Amino acid sequence: MLYPTPGLTAADQQVLGGIEEMRQRLRYQVQANPAKWTYGLRKFLTADAVAASNSIEGFRVSTEDVQDLMDGERDVDVSEENREETLAYQRMMTYVQTLHDVADFTYTKGLLNALHWMLQGHRHTRNKPAGQWRRGPVYVTSPRNPRLAAYTAPDAAAVPGLMGELVDWLNTDDGSHPLIRAAMGHLNLVSIHPWADGNGRMSRSLQTLLIAREGVLAPEFSSIEAWLGNGGNTWDYYGELQRRGPVYRPDQDVSSWIRFSLVAYHQQAQTVQARADQSAAVWDLLDSYTRNAGLDERMVSALHDVAMAGRVRRARYQSAEGLTLQQAQRDLRDLTAAGLLEPVGRTRARYYTEGPRFPERVLEMARTPMTLTAPYGDGLG
Repeated sequence: MLYPTPGLTAADQQVLGGIEEMRQRLRYQVQANPAKWTYGLRKFLTADAVAASNSIEGFRVSTEDVQDLMDGERDVDVSEENREETLAYQRMMTYVQTLHDVADFTYTKGLLNALHWMLQGHRHTRNKPAGQWRRGPVYVTSPRNPRLAAYTAPDAAAVPGLMGELVDWLNTDDGSHPLIRAAMGHLNLVSIHPWADGNGRMSRSLQTLLIAREGVLAPEFSSIEAWLGNGGNTWDYYGELQRRGPVYRPDQDVSSWIRFSLVAYHQQAQTVQARADQSAAVWDLLDSYTRNAGLDERMVSALHDVAMAGRVRRARYQSAEGLTLQQAQRDLRDLTAAGLLEPVGRTRARYYTEGPRFPERVLEMARTPMTLTAPYGDGLG
């Protein structure tokens, strides 16, 4: 038995309508009117989701370092364990993103186990097999006391049947809104806890896949993992899951989970919209600045990365603009000589931050903090 999808209250419907409005606006902004800055935004959002979801599990790598690892940079100052976890999750998420428009797509046990292998294959052992259902009990320990079991998952013998039920549900349209189905997919998978490890990230990734398959927004804009991994939201996430009780009990009302998920969707949509608006405004300011300064217009992308992400590396700039190694090196050297960039580090590990003559107006625009509203108007979220 799975958790039944609860009905929505009038307040839930109103919040869901607001989410839909923001997502449609964002779709128009990034799809109907594509611009160069959207490429960088897509990469940032993917890196932010990877960094946040991994941080929930204790693997802490900054969004900027995740971006560098995604770009193939080797000289990134992170531990080998964090590097492996980041790259494994990024590879799995990249595959999830490619599935958003597959015409003959279907959910299967094999697909879920294959995704789990991508995530956990580097940790595969006899006791903790990757890409296979767990063979024994699994416990979720309390985040406040690792010696206490906050949740005991269903018996291993029940996992194949429960996962079969979940796959059947995933392939059947029950009439619920796609965002609600995505939230319920997350809750059901994390509650079944079918693998020995990696269940949290798999459940959040399944939610991302369900939203991406909806087709309203590109997958990079669909994840709420960054919101879930953000400070106090993580504790609220733990708390909401713990409200389900210490054992698997699907015969209960999970309306509070839906409410929590709608807050996450709403505030993540606000965050992405604000980031998109900032990116567009910063690009326009830099485009005007480079024209007036007599700089090549392609340099805007390097300056934009510095303004929005805090730094740029030669390889990222070279790839974004389709340049040769010599062209990219020359451009960055010229921007440094002009005082717009400041090199940090040596040779392969070098990256660039803003220099003393980087336009202050651009930095002010890029670094103005956003304000999030509580969608239910009651302080939730």
